[in-house]
Amino acid sequence: MSTSVGMECERCQCHSKDKNTAILYTLLSQNLHPGRARQRCLCHQRRTVRLRTPHVTCQAASDVLVKTISFMKNLPSFYLLPKEDQLLLLDSCWVPLFLLGLVQEMVTFEVMEAPAPSMLKKILLSGQSKGQEPERTQPTLAAVQRLQCCLNTFWSLDLSPKEYAYLKGAILFNPDIPGLRVSLYIESLQREAQRALQEVVQPLHPDDQGRFSHILLVASSLKSIPPTLITDLFFRPVIGDADIAELLVEMLYEAPGLCVPC
Repeated sequence: MSTSVGMECERCQCHSKDKNTAILYTLLSQNLHPGRARQRCLCHQRRTVRLRTPHVTCQAASDVLVKTISFMKNLPSFYLLPKEDQLLLLDSCWVPLFLLGLVQEMVTFEVMEAPAPSMLKKILLSGQSKGQEPERTQPTLAAVQRLQCCLNTFWSLDLSPKEYAYLKGAILFNPDIPGLRVSLYIESLQREAQRALQEVVQPLHPDDQGRFSHILLVASSLKSIPPTLITDLFFRPVIGDADIAELLVEMLYEAPGLCVPC
């Protein structure tokens, strides 16, 4: 999995070789923000990225998301839970489960630098956005590289299908989520999934005594990936301004065949 964006910082317009652009920037900045034109350089903003092949990658991501929700729907122990607890587990666990699905399905992707608004547009529109919808956030290069690091670490574990299945159960049944009505029962489900995972790991890797704990440790790193990053990177190009949380609930409870719109 490669990231096709360089790490070097761009030169900002205030140091541009194009003297006309530099003069225009200075004049307009002074008009919009008297006395503040030289306080902050726009090149210090974090570089943003987008998928290089959004159609292909978003389709693959949508397929993984559908399989992720189907995994939950097909667990009788999940559907026996109170609906309030189901929703809390869904909201808390869909990202790590989705990421585990990306690893299992071997979904790779590349990113490229997102085109930034022109300097003139930024200047003219600054201070005029009151009452308007805020601009969509875009993933940063640093955040995507962190995500890729987590995925690469999981790929190196080379999990078997049974290891994936029981690990998903251990991730889904998280008793530490605030507000759960039957947290003790959910904790017992998590212990059951972890015990089943351990029973699978030991005969498959008898010489690797630390594999079970290492798998759980690596899995915990998936929880550090924010839902906004996953949504903006993989689903925002498809669903637009729709609420991903509402879409997930519809996928969980609506009729079979409902999927992420493409």
